[in-house]
Amino acid sequence: MEIYLAIFLSFLAALLISLYEIPIVVRIVRKLNLLDHPNERSSADKSIPTLGGIAIFMSFIMSSTIGMSVCDFPEMKFIIPSIVLIFFVGLTDDILNIPPLKKLAFQIIVACILVFLAKIRFTNLHGTFGVWEIGPVTGSLLTCFTIVVLINAFNLIDGIDGLAAGVTMLIAFVLGAWFLISDHFAFAIISFTLVGSVLGFLYYNVYGTKNKIFMGDTGSLVIGTLVSVLIIEFNEHNIDQTQTYAIQSAPAISFGILSYPLMDLIRVIIIRIAHFRHPFRADKNHFHHRLLTLGLSHRQATFSIIGFNILFIIGVFYLNRTGFLNIMFYVFVACVILVMVPAFVIKKLKLIHADDPVQQLLVPMTPEEILKNQKEKSSKKRRKVKIT
Repeated sequence: MEIYLAIFLSFLAALLISLYEIPIVVRIVRKLNLLDHPNERSSADKSIPTLGGIAIFMSFIMSSTIGMSVCDFPEMKFIIPSIVLIFFVGLTDDILNIPPLKKLAFQIIVACILVFLAKIRFTNLHGTFGVWEIGPVTGSLLTCFTIVVLINAFNLIDGIDGLAAGVTMLIAFVLGAWFLISDHFAFAIISFTLVGSVLGFLYYNVYGTKNKIFMGDTGSLVIGTLVSVLIIEFNEHNIDQTQTYAIQSAPAISFGILSYPLMDLIRVIIIRIAHFRHPFRADKNHFHHRLLTLGLSHRQATFSIIGFNILFIIGVFYLNRTGFLNIMFYVFVACVILVMVPAFVIKKLKLIHADDPVQQLLVPMTPEEILKNQKEKSSKKRRKVKIT
């Protein structure tokens, strides 16, 4: 009973601290003029305070430390420093803008702290492509790669109100529920504390008027790091298939749980490379931007995406016993359909020019449409020249 009370109190404390801190952060940010101003890459139509991640970070650190007092969890003394480091990286980037490669270098350092000091790393691939146990070198490299990918995936989906926070809450709740029923209480505390921290922020981010705030990299890098820890441990704690609630295809289930962040990451990188752009340079080619183009509001787009992610999660858990390849095929097909439908509608309604390479791949234009599209672009350029 004591451990369940600790989990509940950690969640509640994180929620209350986050709710209390946000208005304070908003006042400070406004005084320092650290606002996110509308630009060609932004989905906001007015200047909004950023650095909401400060409240997420502080509430998580304080509440999880208290909750861990009932657990013997030595790894926490390394998880906390890694979170502190990535927090300051995000804070510096929000205020001063860190070059992408330098930010990537710090992410790798954080990954190394978790892998080599906290000993959080993959040791088994659960028979994926016939591979079971893996050596420390392979496991360490794979884990560092996973952590960096997930940090950037959550950083990239932080583009509209409530999206990064809502997806994080969903993922942390699902993983936390499994850790709880499987008696892995330390990670249940981390999961539900993260839910509470993000829930407090979500209230102001989605429904706030006077105290509306964005999380910024200060928040998205922190939640990406924490989710990566939970996913790695979810896989590691499912190596023992004799436990009551063991997941047979943990790697594939992990893909399903993380379906939206990973899908959007892969999609935007393909688009940027196809346009010969830097893969880490921000733009408006994310899936949520496509939903906004279709006329959905920020809330509608956010709740639609969370709904899609819920369906992915239900689907992969239902297919748990069918094997890795069957689950991954389901995830792949579902993701392609999810990407294709908005692209198809946008093209047919001519809401934007169909020059997105991924959109052309999924819904190819006829030669006549391509010629018409080129003529429209040329005529627009001529009109601009005449006006000038």
